[in-house]
Amino acid sequence: MSGEIRLGDKLPETTIGPFDAAALERYAAVSGDDNPLHLDDALAGKIGLSAPPVHGMKLLAAFEPMLKGWRNDLTLVGLSAKFIQPILRGETVTLSGRVLRVSENEIFLRLFAHGAARTPGVIGEATLRRRS
Repeated sequence: MSGEIRLGDKLPETTIGPFDAAALERYAAVSGDDNPLHLDDALAGKIGLSAPPVHGMKLLAAFEPMLKGWRNDLTLVGLSAKFIQPILRGETVTLSGRVLRVSENEIFLRLFAHGAARTPGVIGEATLRRRS
């Protein structure tokens, strides 16, 4: 996609998941994040969750293909996030974003990942640059 990018533009929503136990186990194995909270139903239940939470970095990594699908003429140069509330195994996740700043060479976005709750589970920021 090409064309002018404007302040306030919304990115098309992307849906990912739901992630099952096997997907979280595979992610734990390849990422090295084998925190039992992400894998153990009983442990998740002990802290009041109905299912284990999806790894935050798995959710954060899902923004990259969403951004590339939106504008493959831009390069992702920065990505960060705050994890606000757990998104649980079995939930469908909706990724969205909005343009907050536009300059000649950079675009700054606010990103969101929502699970079943209306409050975002992840609030992120991305900086993209125009390819020269």
